Formats: sequence, C-alpha cells, structure tokens
Amino acid sequence: MKRFWKSAEVEKEDGGFGIRLDGRPIKTPARAALVVPTKSLADAIADEWRSADGEIDPRGMPLTGIANAAIDRVAPDVRTFANGLARCAEADLACYRSEWPPELVERQAKSWDPLLAWARRRYDVDFVTTSGLMHVPQQPATAEHLGHSVETLDPFRLAGLSPLVTIGGSLVAALAVLEKAITPDAAWDAVSIDERWQLEQWGSDADAGAALENKQRDFLAAAHFLELLD
Repeated sequence: MKRFWKSAEVEKEDGGFGIRLDGRPIKTPARAALVVPTKSLADAIADEWRSADGEIDPRGMPLTGIANAAIDRVAPDVRTFANGLARCAEADLACYRSEWPPELVERQAKSWDPLLAWARRRYDVDFVTTSGLMHVPQQPATAEHLGHSVETLDPFRLAGLSPLVTIGGSLVAALAVLEKAITPDAAWDAVSIDERWQLEQWGSDADAGAALENKQRDFLAAAHFLELLD
C-alpha cells in the first residue's frame, strides 16, 4: 500500500480513541474500527501513520500491528489466546541453563536468577531449573498461578505481552516487563543472552546480527505498547 493520506488525527470514540486519516477512521485488517483504550497509544499509532512515506512497510508500524492483533485476534476469544500464552510457563527460558562454559553459566545465573526470584515472590510459585535442553515439568501450582495472571489481562495487554513471550521465550521476563519489575532493555538483555553469546564466540555475522536486531526492535516495540496502555 502506498501513502494516500495527508493527515492522521486522534479522535475520542466510544470505548476509547480512534485514528482518522483525512477524517476517515482506520480499520483493522478484519475491518473492525481501530479503537484503542488510551490516548497516549492512539497518539503513538497516529505518529506511525504520519511518519509513513511512499510504500507502507508494516514493520515500521509495530504499534498499529499489535493493536490490530488485539482487536482481530485476541478480543474474539480472549480465553483461548490467554491459555496459549500461559502454557509457556511450562518451558520458560530462565529455567533452562547451560552447563558450559563457565562464563555463560555465570551470565545466565546473574540475569535469570533475579527474574525467577521476583516471580517466586510476586506469584507465590517455585521453579524447577535444569541444565540442558530436556524438558522438565514445573509444579502444577506454578503453571496455574502464572496462567491466572495472564488470563486476567485485557485483550490489549495480552496482545502486547505475546511478542515479548514468543520473541524472548520467557513468560517470567514478559510479566516482569508488564509489571515494571524490570526495564524493557534489561529484559531484552536477559532473553537474548544465548544469541549474543554465540555472536561473541563465532564473530560478527551480518545475517545473524540483523536477525537479532530485528527481534530486539520488535521486543522493545511490544514493551513500549504496554507502557502506552497505562
């Protein structure tokens, strides 16, 4: 799609704030009204449309994409979407540790141990950790409590949480970002330890470096989306 509008403005709508292009409301891909719950999020989405130039690249409009997902994908069946995210508690990145080398083991522990300690206090749960890739089951209460914390979220917070979980592989880190127990940058550092370690050990690789930068961009955009809901 090429840019066809001159202005992008925010207007108060029933249920929140919408964005209008030359006075016409933006629709989601499923043709629903793009209405978001806070003005700060609507302003940021409008800025994405104002900044678009020439050919429209969806990758340059991450907030719009997450808002579309909240309305089209999450809202129609919140429970099913939430249950899918909650299942990630069974295989959280922070529970799977390397055995070697010592430098990586130490780096993981320094970053991941505080995350698990926070989740233990916050949700009254415990975690089973392991060295290696073999799956280890968590206690039923752990999955249940973390799952409940996800299931109580509204569609927009679920949509913002989803990329944090899928990109980072850690529901604990994603919830810590949501609850402002950790900064988005610190959370990214935590969930990208293994990939950054590999780049450090094997040297610069243009494709791997670009892929990691793209993941970081999308991760931080999702964190920013959550911030704009407050």
